[in-house]
Amino acid sequence: MHTTGILNPNPDAMSKMITENASEEFLHSLSNYCAIQGFVEDQFGLGLIARAVEEGISVIKPLGIMIFNMGGRPGQAVCERLFERRGLRINKLWQTKILQAADTDISALVEIEKNSPHRFEFFMGLVGDQPICARTAWAYAKAGGRISHALSVYSCQLRQPNQVKKIFEFLRNGFDDISSSLDLSFEDDSVADEKIPFLAHLTNVLKEISFFPYEQPAGSRRFRSLISAFMRTYHRIPLTADNIVVFPSRTVAIESALRLLSPRLAIVDEQLTRHLPRQWLTSLSIEKTEAAKTSEEDITVIEAPRQSDLMVELIKKLKPQVVVSGIAKFESVTSAAFEHLLDTTREIGSRLFLDISDHFELSSLPTSNGVLKYLAGTPLPSHAAIVCGLLKNQVYSDLEVAFVISEEATMFRALSKTLELLQGNTAIISQYYYGCLFHELLSFQLADRHPPAQRVGEKAKANEAIGSSSLASSVLYSAELSINETDESSLIHMDVDQSFLPITTPVKAAIFESFARQNIAESEIDVTSGIKQLVHCSYGFPSNGNTEFIYADCPVALFNKLVLCCIQEGGTFCFPAGSNGNYVSAAKFLKAKIINIQTNPEAGFKLTEKTLAGSLENVHKPWIYISGPTVNPTGLVYSNEEIKTLLAVCAKFGARVVLDTSFSGVEFDSKDYNGLDLGATMEKLSSNNPDFCVFLLGGLFFKMLTGGIKFGFLLLNQPSLVDAFHSFGGLSKPHSTIKYTLKKLLDLQEAKSGDLLNAIAEKKELLGSRYKHLKETLETSGWEVLEAQAGVSIVAKPSAYLGKNVKLKNGASTREIKLDDSNIREAMLLSTGLCINSAAWTGIPGYCRFTIALEESDFKRALDCITKFQSIIAN
Repeated sequence: MHTTGILNPNPDAMSKMITENASEEFLHSLSNYCAIQGFVEDQFGLGLIARAVEEGISVIKPLGIMIFNMGGRPGQAVCERLFERRGLRINKLWQTKILQAADTDISALVEIEKNSPHRFEFFMGLVGDQPICARTAWAYAKAGGRISHALSVYSCQLRQPNQVKKIFEFLRNGFDDISSSLDLSFEDDSVADEKIPFLAHLTNVLKEISFFPYEQPAGSRRFRSLISAFMRTYHRIPLTADNIVVFPSRTVAIESALRLLSPRLAIVDEQLTRHLPRQWLTSLSIEKTEAAKTSEEDITVIEAPRQSDLMVELIKKLKPQVVVSGIAKFESVTSAAFEHLLDTTREIGSRLFLDISDHFELSSLPTSNGVLKYLAGTPLPSHAAIVCGLLKNQVYSDLEVAFVISEEATMFRALSKTLELLQGNTAIISQYYYGCLFHELLSFQLADRHPPAQRVGEKAKANEAIGSSSLASSVLYSAELSINETDESSLIHMDVDQSFLPITTPVKAAIFESFARQNIAESEIDVTSGIKQLVHCSYGFPSNGNTEFIYADCPVALFNKLVLCCIQEGGTFCFPAGSNGNYVSAAKFLKAKIINIQTNPEAGFKLTEKTLAGSLENVHKPWIYISGPTVNPTGLVYSNEEIKTLLAVCAKFGARVVLDTSFSGVEFDSKDYNGLDLGATMEKLSSNNPDFCVFLLGGLFFKMLTGGIKFGFLLLNQPSLVDAFHSFGGLSKPHSTIKYTLKKLLDLQEAKSGDLLNAIAEKKELLGSRYKHLKETLETSGWEVLEAQAGVSIVAKPSAYLGKNVKLKNGASTREIKLDDSNIREAMLLSTGLCINSAAWTGIPGYCRFTIALEESDFKRALDCITKFQSIIAN
């Protein structure tokens, strides 16, 4: 196959910079051999060859070879990159030089070089071996010299052919626009072996699912099963998915464990303290006084060197309740250091978290690891857990996921619930990435025909180790958190803040492109200008040089850092009745001082000037939480005037305001809503009372309706609180691929891209339709429904059921209960499999919450469950 391109010699056509975004007419003017093919290589006249390569990939057998004759004027690097970025290994079989026809004008190429960084390749005569650019060649030819260019023959073969074929099949099905971003060229084969299978897996995911499914906060069950399978297969440790909790990072895992246990004193490896709260590392409350036994003061953390004998000496002297230790490289080969730590902490009654991140290898030939050898023969003692951060991938150096191994069921459940309250969950795409690596490693292994290893029992029973603090246990017990499902169950979740609506094509394209690209510039993942524009247009929120933009995996992580700032300031966090129940529980878990502001049904349970002012009369340093303009969970919307009035009351009392816009942006009944314009009001109020300020909390992916992919942002306009916020550390930052995805979507929105805006409009219309159907079904079944205008949840009162008796079957046992606004959640779950939130979660007496952004078939099943529950009560 010999295809070449001769660029159009019309200099006028070359007056513009050649870019991937050049117009079709311009690119067409570059080639007089073929029409524009829609590839980035069109700009070099190689569009037809690019098309031939991609068509060849679709039909060639996995071990087949393609042969191409290539004219070399665009330059050898350009020609070879055409193949390599499409996942082909190339071998140059033969090369010669041919004279450039004397009647061919190459002045057009000179113009291209003038207006772009690209340099074409010519030679002086047939024997010259040093390339010259088009401008030099043109001058040499004008002076009577003969110029030539290379002609090469390339042999091309697919690397990882099955996966590369999958990737191109995905791109052909509606994603041609992002094919120019694909880059499968790698200098290091180990990088290719990791990235290409993941891209193929990602195309399967994006092609086969219309939304990211619900995953338990402990982590995707598939991912946890893959980790446990890896441990069984490579290290002969008999773990299950229910021994593993997945965290965004090991820092988050360690901080979450410490907040759960709330020890008076913890000793932590000095290499693991960098992102812990500064207050823990500066506290000197080491003495065990009577006050310390009962106080709720901060944890004291003492740093220790990474050497087991020194760590053990500190443990024996200081007798901490919790020890978090790494293990030195020279001690990691055998289990002696680990056993020494286990024995010492067992004797003292300390809880041990051992970090093995530096010694855990995702490899088909992992090196010897003493800790894992020990666990192959002995169960992990009840007072110990293993922490492992997955840090060593070849492709994305900043992509981290961590997991904690505990063989104690109580600790597994407590860590899962703590993660849900403080972080929500771990980014699903990160779990997919590392899950793909585990899957690839497991596919190397033959089925194990050996019987499972026999483990000896625990050496000795541990002294009573510290458990969850009494406050943490109380909060985790009373909070309405996720219902743990078995593999066989098929619960319907109307109790989670996640959209299960179909992911739009622009979103899928942005996700894939974020992983397919290489060498992404910092400007391509800088989302600050886009978010600044968005909050200005949507809420009139002012930002200036002093405004701090802070990003996290999800809004809940940012919210919890604000709660800690409130605690440090000695403030009181004020929640209106009708707030996000998980946020209220998280603030209690973090030991914040809380008051609830009563709201009235006449105002749709929104805050009013009268209720807010009355509640703040005697509150010291109030922090006010306002979910707005869309209220979660009621689905009502604050008008611009209502928000301004509330802010004026807050300013009067010098309050800090957390304006949570995370659930805003999907108004399905917005005829009376024209957005917020807070700029002038905030400036005026701030000047009158310097203590007053507004923190804007938000999450873009709810607005974009991207399913399980989340992103949180926070705007801080109060310089004095910026340092306080950062002093708590441990914030799990969004990965660069998420920021790339977000920037693409923000750019599309700013450019008013029809595809994206139409998709968002369709989803809003669908949510409006869902609301009407759910409202009708609930009212027919004896519920009182509060009118909603926006968001993905509504509230309703089970008026016809309160006080009724119902028999509930749970496993083999049956019991009868009298229904109230709290136990109706359990009654609906056990009798129909539908998960809702009760009044204990909404904070509104009598009213339960239902989310409406379900997958279509699940939404229909949910309506059937509501009807079925009515029949059960009636009978």
